[in-house]
Amino acid sequence: MSAPLYQLKAEFFKTLGHPVRIRVLELLSQREHGVSEMLSEVGVEPAHLSQQLAVLRRSNLVVARREGSTVYYSLTDPQVAELLAVARSILSGVLAGQAELLADLRAAAPEAAPPA
Repeated sequence: MSAPLYQLKAEFFKTLGHPVRIRVLELLSQREHGVSEMLSEVGVEPAHLSQQLAVLRRSNLVVARREGSTVYYSLTDPQVAELLAVARSILSGVLAGQAELLADLRAAAPEAAPPA
C-alpha cells in the first residue's frame, strides 16, 4: 500500500527543511552550477555540501552530470524554482504583516514614566 499524499508531502517539505539545501536550490533556480562554484556561494565545508547534495539527489530534486573532473548540478524540475518563489512571496507577506503589527504596538504603547 502506498503512503498517503499528505505523508509524502511532509517528507518532501522535510527535504526542503535545511538552509543549505534551500540555498543550493535557489542557486540552481538561476542556472546549472558546478560544485566548486556552489561551495563559494553557500559557504560550508565540502563534505557538508556533498551530504546535502546527496539528500537532494535521493529526493530527485537535483541531477548531477560530470564534465571532466567537474560535477555540475541542475534542478530536475523548474517547478522547484516556482515553489521557492511562492515561498518568498508568502514570507514577504508574513513579514510585512509582522512589521505592521509591530508599528501598531509601538504606536499604542503608553509613554514610559520618567525614573523616580
